[in-house]
Amino acid sequence: MTTSTSRTVLVDPGRRGAYPTVGAAILDTPDGTCVSIAAGTYAETLELADRIMTLRAAEGAEVLLDGTGAEVPVLLARGGALTVHGLTVQAGGAAAVQAENAELTLTGCIVRGDRGPAVAVRGPGPLAIKDVTITGAEHGLVLEGASGVVENVTIDDVAADGVIVGLGADPVLRSCRVSGCGQRGLYIYQHARPAVENCRISATGQAAIVVAHRSEPVLRHTSVRDAHGVGIDVGPGCGGSIEACDIENTAEPAIRLHGTASTKVVAEPTGPSGGAGPLETLLAELDGMIGLPGVKAEVRSLVDEIQVNSWRSRAGLSTGGLSHHLIFAGAPGTGKTTVARTYGKLLRELGVLPRGEFREVSRRDLVGQYIGHTAEKTAVVFEQSLGGVLFIDEAYTLARQSGSGGDFGQEAIDTLVKLMEDHREEIAVIVAGYTAEMRQFLTANPGLSSRFAKTVEFEDYTPDELVGIIGRMAAAGDYELDPRSGPAVAGYFGRISAAPGFGNARDARKLFEAMRKAQSGRLRGLGRIPDAAELRELRAVDVLAAIDGGQVRHGTA
Repeated sequence: MTTSTSRTVLVDPGRRGAYPTVGAAILDTPDGTCVSIAAGTYAETLELADRIMTLRAAEGAEVLLDGTGAEVPVLLARGGALTVHGLTVQAGGAAAVQAENAELTLTGCIVRGDRGPAVAVRGPGPLAIKDVTITGAEHGLVLEGASGVVENVTIDDVAADGVIVGLGADPVLRSCRVSGCGQRGLYIYQHARPAVENCRISATGQAAIVVAHRSEPVLRHTSVRDAHGVGIDVGPGCGGSIEACDIENTAEPAIRLHGTASTKVVAEPTGPSGGAGPLETLLAELDGMIGLPGVKAEVRSLVDEIQVNSWRSRAGLSTGGLSHHLIFAGAPGTGKTTVARTYGKLLRELGVLPRGEFREVSRRDLVGQYIGHTAEKTAVVFEQSLGGVLFIDEAYTLARQSGSGGDFGQEAIDTLVKLMEDHREEIAVIVAGYTAEMRQFLTANPGLSSRFAKTVEFEDYTPDELVGIIGRMAAAGDYELDPRSGPAVAGYFGRISAAPGFGNARDARKLFEAMRKAQSGRLRGLGRIPDAAELRELRAVDVLAAIDGGQVRHGTA
């Protein structure tokens, strides 16, 4: 069954010509319609029977489907196909989103439950649930008999089980975070066969993962922490495998296998000192970046401090409070965004942040158009980033300029200062920009500088380092760069690096793209189809042609 849309209609109760409610739009339009919903709260519960429909928040709109007080699901699909993107769904006495023998696609949503499951899928599906945050509810996610993919889903603060997979369901759960469950984090029952990969389950009132009723899951590279019960509890007659899972601070034993279970434990679980786990892998990736010796040392120092603090806490010793907010100062193209992503993943592996997900924003994502709008807009972005990293690029553009009066960027800064203190253990805020401008940014609010643990300085890449970066770009694109071109490339970067607006790795990317363009022109002039070796080869003549063009653009020729 396909879910391609044939038309788009608008729901906006304040606009003539638009539909006043979501329900009215669904009833009046054919299958395949995309219903675009303007910002606002819609107190509606919607049932779709054998419909093919897309519900999407209008661009930049904050849309709430509010089923508070209702005893039926807010969104119920029976048959057909339902796609939901960018909405917040608040449940009452039933599920927030429920699909019965229907295709369900749920992306970029926030789902808040009360009684019953937040999201329930029953039937073969297929389902695709990605980049969704689920909070509250009796159960977070219930999948019965369903197939499909659940990826980058965060489930927190549920009364009973975080995820239930049953009745032969065989979905893939990938990079999900489940925490704060009154009972089990993941319950697998009745012949279910899910693949659970790179997930994190923590803070459960009972066992973190329970496998029952002849189920056969594959649990791979999944970490379990801080469970009141055992880490993984496998019942009679169950199979599957447990592969390289990390279990820490649970009841004994870490893995309990019933005598009749045939589950294969491929690798014994390891704690923080057991081998090259995800943390060491991430640090190795950081070390593998070209240049940035000072940055790497600073990040390793932060990791060491967090790790030792964790060990002291487990030993019953006092620990100082740690702020995870950082300032990344330096020119564009020096790896600030890449390092920020890795830092978030490191905090996740250290158990500091439940998700470690990365969200990059700029001034336009935080600043509104009237008094009060900016505070609300900034708070929403901040709330959606909890559990991960909020990366604010060119943060200095928020600072009020001399004589500019009521610039709303100042309102964003003031809001951030308060939120960063109120949620200091729940998020890492990283502000980035030029060194001098970032010093000025810190004067915009008296409490701003104290919110950040330290400033990490990103130096410009050297010409030789930029040669190495281009070499990696070539290898990643399946090209072979003539090694004799290295001195010419290094000389080129030596000439342009002092020019205003030098972009470091961004200029390296531009030069590499110019090399590819020069190669394309040369190969087109052969008068025949080149072979694979010729298609891979970036000759010195291609490099020189790209450099000549680059010198003209930078005004150095």
